[in-house]
Amino acid sequence: MVMPLDDGRREELVLRQDVPPAAAMPLGVGEAAPPAPPGRALALSDFNPPEIGAGERLIRLAYRLGIPGSTLAAPFRKPLRPRLLAVVESPVAGDRVAGMGLRAGHFLVHGVKAPIGQVDMAPVAKLTPPFERYVHGFGWLRDLSASGTLPQCAPVARRILAAWCIANPEPAHKAGRGPAWKVDNAAHRLMGWLVHAPLLLSSADKAERQQMLDAIADTARYLDRHVTRADDRLAEVAGWCAITAAGLLLPEGKPRRLFGEAGLVRALGDLVGDDGGVLSRSPLGQIEAIELLVDLAACYRAVRRDPPRALEVMLGLLVPPLLALLHSDGTLGNWQGAGAVSAERIEALVRASGVRTRPLRDARQWGYQRVTARAGGKLAVLQFDTSPPPLARHARHGCASTLAFEFSHGEYRLITNCGGAGFAGGQVPIRIEQGLRATAAHSTMVLGEANSTAVLINGKLGAGVGEVEVDRRVITLDRGASPGGGSAKGGATRIEASHDGYAQRFGLVHRRILILRDDGSELRGEDLLVPSGRGGKTGKVPYAIRFHLGPQVRLTLSENGKGATLALPDGSYWQFLTGADTLEVEESLFVDGDGRPQAAQQLVIQGLVSRGGGNFAWLLKKMG
Repeated sequence: MVMPLDDGRREELVLRQDVPPAAAMPLGVGEAAPPAPPGRALALSDFNPPEIGAGERLIRLAYRLGIPGSTLAAPFRKPLRPRLLAVVESPVAGDRVAGMGLRAGHFLVHGVKAPIGQVDMAPVAKLTPPFERYVHGFGWLRDLSASGTLPQCAPVARRILAAWCIANPEPAHKAGRGPAWKVDNAAHRLMGWLVHAPLLLSSADKAERQQMLDAIADTARYLDRHVTRADDRLAEVAGWCAITAAGLLLPEGKPRRLFGEAGLVRALGDLVGDDGGVLSRSPLGQIEAIELLVDLAACYRAVRRDPPRALEVMLGLLVPPLLALLHSDGTLGNWQGAGAVSAERIEALVRASGVRTRPLRDARQWGYQRVTARAGGKLAVLQFDTSPPPLARHARHGCASTLAFEFSHGEYRLITNCGGAGFAGGQVPIRIEQGLRATAAHSTMVLGEANSTAVLINGKLGAGVGEVEVDRRVITLDRGASPGGGSAKGGATRIEASHDGYAQRFGLVHRRILILRDDGSELRGEDLLVPSGRGGKTGKVPYAIRFHLGPQVRLTLSENGKGATLALPDGSYWQFLTGADTLEVEESLFVDGDGRPQAAQQLVIQGLVSRGGGNFAWLLKKMG
């Protein structure tokens, strides 16, 4: 799917350093960590299920065939009533503001307040996707637990739980209808119940506590039978995590734990690529996978068991690609439905994971190139999408973003993407979700007002980009005359990539070259359209090269219409130049990490191009 151009050199892909999790902070946003030393590189055996004996393999097989765990664990004893064997302490922090909102009587989802009493939790209710996940997946438990002490939060949790149980009265083995019983929501709900059990089981009413424990056991049995029917691999991984956690924390759970561990390792192998990026290419999916594994590891610690080696290895793989999409201010790039998730949330998640590593700079399978430069104490970060979009079976909020880029300097983003499709249903309206996934919502070229890859409903993608070629190298640039005579040399990173998304429709291949100086003061770009195929085509095609600006950028168009000045709040300013005939300013949209849309602007180079191809050069340079 991603083919490197042959430049006679090889580049190493770094996965992680195998170091103890004592210091669980990222090492910053510099270049990738050095490769693991010989003998410590990851082996295929690291992803196998835990080693077990013949007897345990037989137990796992019997459980998979439907024999109850109580029968396998103690065949001559009456099954034990459900109870929790330990209290879990998860290091993953919730949103305290949202938790305070729950204590004040309303859900707060991506900036939208909804009174708890007015939210219809019934199976036939039509909730927007974010509210559906939050309400039926019980994601609010984590936020509530971060907002106060147990006596303050437990009554609120029990009231919301009681309302949900009234709206969804059937036990799990008779249910299966409505959003509450999607594998994804049921899995997150069970994990929430197990990890935050003190909020739900602190009642003095013994019958109420037993009813809650019975609901936990029923939901675990439901997932045992339906986990493989999940909508995608990430939802299946959530299901296997919940099954394994239930096997750890419920009595006579060994058969379920063995069953869950084997299924989880297999599902993780299908979810994550060789360089550690989830195959949906979504940073939100990457975050969710890390949170699930961190919570599951906390369940192992609660019962004083060591997590399987495969879980530790997978966490070490998942963190570096996520760090690769952090900008110079620590916020997340707007890729594949994500918004600018805050630096504080990412930092807390990395700390909770216990992984100490550096970002990947060249995650070819996940598909994002990262270039960093530093001068004068300020960091510049370039992120470049050099991969086909995710396959339909993996995509959740799939975006046609191939060859788009984002660029930040210091605390501010100069060039970005709109982002936020994954937050649609909060402050971002559902009706513009497909528009946020379109090629035009990204900083790249659009031909004929068409997407480079077809954007379908339900977050899926159709035909379009099938092959991307990419070449990355370090070059030397001439800075011009030096004060002492001669010329001064400077280094730069050059990335060239191309995609075939418009080849079938217009007979043109889009090739983009980006060159970032080592001091971060200059980003050169060139967009080329190259004819593909043997037969020449006549006529012209409308094109538009879009540069979406950060919301804090103040834009002034030059008098000749071929350049613009970009002023930042810190007093610095940049100049954008192009040789094209038409440079225009249009309105744009930027979605932050809380799902709040903000007004922004975009620079657009547009016109008509011959079917014989063309090239369009531009320059972004720091002037002061």
